Amino acid sequence: MATARALSRSVLADQVKDRILEGILSGEYPPESRIIETQVARELNTSQAPVREALRALEALGFVEITPFKGARLRRPTRREILEAYAIRSALESLGARSSVPRITQAEVDELAGYCEAMQTAARVGDGRGVAEADAMFHGRLLELADNRTLQKVWRSLEPFLRTYITLVVPGADPHWSADLHVPILAALRRRETEEVVEALERHFVEASANMARRWPDGELPGFATTPETASTAPNGAGFQR
Repeated sequence: MATARALSRSVLADQVKDRILEGILSGEYPPESRIIETQVARELNTSQAPVREALRALEALGFVEITPFKGARLRRPTRREILEAYAIRSALESLGARSSVPRITQAEVDELAGYCEAMQTAARVGDGRGVAEADAMFHGRLLELADNRTLQKVWRSLEPFLRTYITLVVPGADPHWSADLHVPILAALRRRETEEVVEALERHFVEASANMARRWPDGELPGFATTPETASTAPNGAGFQR
């Protein structure tokens, strides 16, 4: 019975962790905001124990800082972490493309094209959040098509470092540039040319990383949006990831 209870609590803690991660990615928890155990437990109709366990797991992943007597706070990633994460994602997505492109279907290419069109549509109206969401779906689906659970798990562990409202909420971002960055990837996918897709992905992340480094040259992030609303209405498309 004790083992069953421990297993049940562990499964519940994983579910709570996933729910908090969803909140982080959606902007519900802006950078440096507090994540209050009692509030999360009340919202999810659970006790504080699985919430506490979930927060410890998120701390181990580097997403949360827990301070004695102060509780948990969403941590602000460093410039180095962001640039390193770009390099790792480039390698992971290139590996995934080598598995997925040889057997990708027309319907799947059309689906990826739809995400690219959604980026362009959002860019035309200056919707940085919309660009970021379509961007995340494009890359996530491309990885999913590799049908490699381990690869996907590692990739998802980096996602909160690169998604909007967590990291690159930097003034001066250009939504059109971000959307256009995906055009060469889609063109290579339409041709079913595996090495072209890999090269396009590698260029994509080199350009995204270089752009980020230029806009964040001194090691200090110029500014974070403090709420989803301020992020989505920030000037020049600030609030999205590339």
